[in-house]
Amino acid sequence: MKLLHTGSVLAALSSVVLSFPLTVKVPANDIECYYGQVHTVGAKVGFSYAVQAGGSFDIDLTIRGPDKRVIYEQPKDSQGEFAFAASSPGEYEFCFSNDMSTFSEKTVEFDISIDTDIKASLPSSVGVGDTDRVEQSISTIEDRTSSMLRSLHYYKTRNNRNESTVKSTEARIFYFSIFEVLLMVGMGVLHVTIVQLFFTGSRKQLV
Repeated sequence: MKLLHTGSVLAALSSVVLSFPLTVKVPANDIECYYGQVHTVGAKVGFSYAVQAGGSFDIDLTIRGPDKRVIYEQPKDSQGEFAFAASSPGEYEFCFSNDMSTFSEKTVEFDISIDTDIKASLPSSVGVGDTDRVEQSISTIEDRTSSMLRSLHYYKTRNNRNESTVKSTEARIFYFSIFEVLLMVGMGVLHVTIVQLFFTGSRKQLV
């Protein structure tokens, strides 16, 4: 039976950019939904995610607007990044679906960011040229910071996936070793039983 679990991410527009990095576990045959509140039309909403562990590192993503209309849909992907301008204020829904998996739990890290394009007012004594230079410097710092964060996120995802693969391989080797030992013991018992049959009762003449 498919269950629906929901979590809420409150997004009060008190700063220029709001970002909420979260790591969640989506059980097999289940759906997890999270929400971001947008108060102004045209606010830039960014969303990125990456499956860190579980199965084939794939999951279904669906983004819906306040009217429940699907804005973006990405089936069976391991990671993605999406941005859009809010067409209306309200609660936006971000849902991960793992209903294609019957036993594998998925660990997903995602980030919701809301940019209202609010600019801080500078003192009147600051000239236009100074304002342009300040804005250019801020833009450069923001671009470099974003690039660094994307690189860190990429390496973190690679590390988590490699760790998950190693653990999965170790588990398979362990169970295969157990099966091999049991098979060898079974073959030994079978050989002993067959030899005993040749030396018991009426089967002595077969030797």
